[in-house]
Parts: sequence; structure tokens; C-alpha cells
Amino acid sequence: MFTKVLIANRGEIVRRVSRTLRRMNIASVAVCSEADRFTPPVLEADEAVLIGPAAVTDSYLNMDAILDACATTGAQAVHPGYGFLSERAEFAEKLAERGIRFMGPRPEHMRMFGLKHTARELAKQNNVPLLPGSDILNSADEAAIEATRIGYPVMLKSTAGGGGIGMQVCHNETELRDCFAAVSRMGGNNFGDARVFLEKFIACARHVEVQIFGDGKGNILTLGERDCSLQRRNQKVIEETPAPGLSDTTRQGLREAARALGAAVAYESAGTVEFIYDTESGEFYFLEVNTRLQVEHCVTEEVFGIDLVEWMVRQADGSLTLPPQDSLIPLGVAVEARVYAENPAENFRPSTGRLTEVGFAPNVRVDGWIETGTEVTPYYDPMLAKVIAHGATREEAFRKLHEALSSSRIGGLESNLDYLRAITAAPAVLEGHVFTGLLNNFAYTPTTIEVISPGLQSTVQDWPGRIGYWDVGVPPSGPMDDRHFRLANRIVGNADGVAALEFTVSGPVLRFNAPATIGLAGAFMPATLDGQEIPYWEPVEVKAGQILALGQIKGAGHRTYLAIRGGIDAPLYLGSRATFMLGQFGGHATGQLRTGDVLRGFLTLEAISGHFVEFSHPTGARSGILT
Repeated sequence: MFTKVLIANRGEIVRRVSRTLRRMNIASVAVCSEADRFTPPVLEADEAVLIGPAAVTDSYLNMDAILDACATTGAQAVHPGYGFLSERAEFAEKLAERGIRFMGPRPEHMRMFGLKHTARELAKQNNVPLLPGSDILNSADEAAIEATRIGYPVMLKSTAGGGGIGMQVCHNETELRDCFAAVSRMGGNNFGDARVFLEKFIACARHVEVQIFGDGKGNILTLGERDCSLQRRNQKVIEETPAPGLSDTTRQGLREAARALGAAVAYESAGTVEFIYDTESGEFYFLEVNTRLQVEHCVTEEVFGIDLVEWMVRQADGSLTLPPQDSLIPLGVAVEARVYAENPAENFRPSTGRLTEVGFAPNVRVDGWIETGTEVTPYYDPMLAKVIAHGATREEAFRKLHEALSSSRIGGLESNLDYLRAITAAPAVLEGHVFTGLLNNFAYTPTTIEVISPGLQSTVQDWPGRIGYWDVGVPPSGPMDDRHFRLANRIVGNADGVAALEFTVSGPVLRFNAPATIGLAGAFMPATLDGQEIPYWEPVEVKAGQILALGQIKGAGHRTYLAIRGGIDAPLYLGSRATFMLGQFGGHATGQLRTGDVLRGFLTLEAISGHFVEFSHPTGARSGILT
């Protein structure tokens, strides 16, 4: 048994692996870049080694730095997690040269399945169904000839791609020629291999995958199938097991195909065989093999009651004996939602910044790497956490997941929490009518306000504000002119203290993504809605998509107030949502509004009643209940 294992990755998988190691009485070593050195998973590990600056090429992809970290700490094995070096045969070989065990498949397995076109050939040799496709293409002209033979639409794919990167649907020759160079370049830049090939594109398809685990001697376990069809831009968002609506014959066929492919190469450790399922014909086709642990492995663990990370550790040290296939009986349904730092209303643009509030529901599994105060940087994948719910039925699992997402809170930057809440309540999803293109046309209206231009000094405030903390060096925070602040709230029917906006000297330009009722009070800033002047001191209805612009104050006064019916949803900090600019805390994030900020709220329960009681969540987040 190992005594010390290094985890060559970052984020939630580091915490996930280190907790399993701790349960096995094995010390964990986290490597980290300069951007990650104070993140919770790094601080939670038994040891941490700084391996380079933020750029992945200088840190998490730097094999020599990780090898040196193994030598420095005396780590006997490396768990690669997923992404980065997890499927790099060269990395596993370099570890072996130093007598360090790689927890994953053998290098030859990574090479066999690492390139999609060679994986297709292996599948063909083992009678696994394949989509019509091409070999490696050397030019756009050659691609056009092959596409005509296969029939449009086609998927142009990087052979070394992964995570939805290096894939482009082409509906005609013009699109194919336009995309050829871009997809080749993307493969070269991201994976060091610019080669591409074509596959027939199935418009109404599902993404179904089978979890396998091999002992390296030809024995392969299949651990059910997962449906990962709910995707945006070829990136998975919701995953579940078992896949809904498949016949027993199809399930058995998927598992047998995955087992045959793994057994053909005497596969070792965890892996996933991915398939495309044609919802119209009911046929399935081989897609690719991921020679590593998958992000969505958690749902498999939940229904089978196993720990795949522990299996990987024991396989690597030689102590694992695979259980009989018929002893692995799945119980119930598990579903996972990926929480990203991104703005769904802006084409899923990644968000960065300091998290001012983090709280997840206590009755579900959460694999995450963030907490209040964590800095989310622009250098890495924006996934913050995975929320996993288990139920006796699919209906129960989705209900638990939706309730958990609805009670979770992330403040300080924009996340996809609202988007996930909408997906997990959508009738098509709840009825199991999922396919890879479903979210492309998913109707989602965020109740948010986007800051196009922030004005001179615009802040979120509440009343009476943050008081009673002078003894610890925090002066009172709140609206400068509380009378007009409260009047603005009364105009729209809010209680006096509900969070609203304060503008100084010159105002912002704001886009409303959902209908709202607003009220203006205080010093007069010329205000227009889509260019039309609007009045002060009375409710004004705003339609979704309209832009509110406020100019420079004319006449007496320096502060103007904008209230929105339902209020601004901002985290409580020291009992208030008020912004304290000098202290850089409070408000919607950590200071005055900036271009690109997103405000959320409207129709919150505390605004309707005016009675809100704060309580502490077990995770440390603060929330509230109505009285």
C-alpha cells in the first residue's frame, strides 16, 4: 500500500482524491500554480508544492515540475485526475522511469484510444457499431470529397480533441471549407495534433457512455450507462444514470460493446466508452474512449455504492480484486449538474472574481473546490462544483437536484445556477426527452440587470445598512440619503430596507434581461428607457431587453436612487447588503459597479413581505426565511 500520493491536477478533483486518500490513511500531495496556491483543495491536502505560474503550460502541463515535486515529497504514485496530463502516455512513462506508479491505464492504452481515428479502427476490429466516417484528412478538398460520400450534415473533429473542443457541425461544403482550418488549428493549439477527420452527424442524437473498469488482465467490469445528452456547445451540463428510456436490449448491447472493446486490449483502471444513440432509429454507434476518470463518475458511484478513486488506488498498488459483475447491482437514479462560473445570458461567457457568498444544500453530494472568499481566475476551466442527487426514481432524483440548486447560492460573480434550475424544471427534461441539441433552443430568461456602463460611483445599498461594527473598525455603511432611498423603495411597493441602487453625480447604463418595475427618487439625473424620457416619483414598467440610461445630475443634490420591485439580490455581509467601498466588501460583489457586472433579483420573498430573518446554513453561507 502507498503511503503518499501526489495529485497532478487542480480544483474539485484534488479535494475528491485527497479525501479518499485520507480515508485510506494515505498522505496526499497537491501541486499548484501561483494562481491556485491558496485555494481550498490545496490547503486541505497534507502537503502542497508550487510548480509554476498560472499558465497551464508552465504548471499543470509541466511534466518536469511535477516529477520534481514527486521526488521532493517522496510520493510513490500519482493520481492524474482528469484533463491536463491524465491521458498523456509520455507522462506515465516518465513516472515509471523514476519508479513512480501512475494511477490509470497503461501508456499503450492511452495511445490506442487517445486518437479518435485509431480508436475507430479498434472498434471496427471488435465489431462495435460505427458511424460512417473518414480517415485522417489532409486538405479541405479531400474533406469535401469525403463529406459528399458520407452525406451532409457531418461533424468535423480533431482526432486528439476532448471536452467538446475541436468539433464543428458542417451542413454544406461552404461551411466545411470555412471550418477546416479553424478546427485543425484548434486541435494543434490545444492538443498538439492538428489532424482532423469526419463523421456523419446525427441531428437528433443522445450521448450515452458506459463506465468500465479493467484489471489489466482482460477482466472488464461495466458499471451501467450514463446519459450526458444535455450539453451546451458540446460541453456536458447535466448527466444521469441510468440513461432514461432505453430498452433492456439496447442497454445490454451498449455494455457488451464497451466490455468487448476493453477486453480486446486488456484495459486497466477506469475508463469510459462513449456512444452516439440515434433517437429515431434506436441504433447506437461508437464515439470514443476516455482513458481516465470522467467528471461525471460521481453518478455511477452513487447508484453502485462504490468509490472509483479508491479502486484506482488499489489497482495501482496491486491490492484490488474486482468483484463479480453480477454482484454490482445499481440502486435508484443519480443525476449531476455542473456549476460553472459563466454568464448564460452572454453566450456562457466565463466569469471571474472573488466569491462573496457560497452555500450549497446539505442533503445532496457536492464535489466542489470553492468557498466564500475564493478567487476565481481566468486561467482555467470555469467549473466550480458538481451537485449530485440520488433518488429511488428518476422523478425523485431530479426533484432533489432542483431543490438543491434552488437553495444554493453563489455571489460575487455570475454563475449558471439559475440556468441549471430552469433546466431541471423543464418538462422535456423531466419526461426524459433529452438529446444533444435540446439546450441549443432552450428558452431561458434570467432575472438580471447587466451593467453596460457603471456611471461615476454606483453601488448596491440597503437600509439601515451595516451598523454596530465601529468597535472592529467598520464604520456605518448604507445609503447617503436614506430618506430618498426609502422613498424609491416605496414607489415600487418594496419595504423600506430592501436593497436598491445608489448613483453619485452621473448614472449608469443598464440592460434589463427580464420585465421589471422600477422607481427613481433623489437628485434629478435625466433618465431614458430605450431613448424615451421617463419620470421620477412613480412606478415605471420595463420590458425585457430594454436599456435604462441615466445622465449627469442637474440641479441640487448628489445622490439618485433606483429601486426595482423585488429588490436587488446581494449577499449579506455583517448583517447588511450595503456596499462599503473603502473596505471592498458588501454589495453585489466587492465594491462599486463595473462594466460587465450582473445584478440579480426581482420578486424575492423578503421584498414581498418585508419580514426577513437571517439564519446560518451548515456550510457557513447565510440565508433567510420568511416570518
